[in-house]
Amino acid sequence: MSTPKILVAYGSRNGSTAGIAEMIAAAFEKRGLEAEVRPAGQVRDAGAYRAVVLGGALYNARWHPAARAFARRHAGKLAGTPVWLFSSGPLDDSADTKEIPAVRHAADAMRKLAAREHVTFGGCLTSEAKGFIARSIVRNGRGGDFRNPERVEVWAAKIAGELA
Repeated sequence: MSTPKILVAYGSRNGSTAGIAEMIAAAFEKRGLEAEVRPAGQVRDAGAYRAVVLGGALYNARWHPAARAFARRHAGKLAGTPVWLFSSGPLDDSADTKEIPAVRHAADAMRKLAAREHVTFGGCLTSEAKGFIARSIVRNGRGGDFRNPERVEVWAAKIAGELA
């Protein structure tokens, strides 16, 4: 009998949060844990997993709508399941230099899901970004990749240790 998978679900508009979800799953698999990465809106039965990591991109101090909907839709099924949350978004090194508290929607999800922890990682916004505002940010020189793979790895390793 195989060990049930860990779900790493995410809400992402331009791929940065999806990339962090992939990093988390890779860190789990490096430690012998099976993980599945899915867009939050495509998850039908979150209760089928042994643990859940849910991430949401930050836009204008709001957590991605798909991550918020996931928390509402699956809260009942996840009672008693270990859950961790992450946000991605700051387009600077602030996520690496200080603790950034969960925005309101992520804090609400923490309560609904009885999440063990929330962490914020830097985001990534490139010239391929969707949307006028995102492209304007990049055009004005404020884009870039501020994700920190080492920090993501350390956080995922901590979760893996708790699940081992």
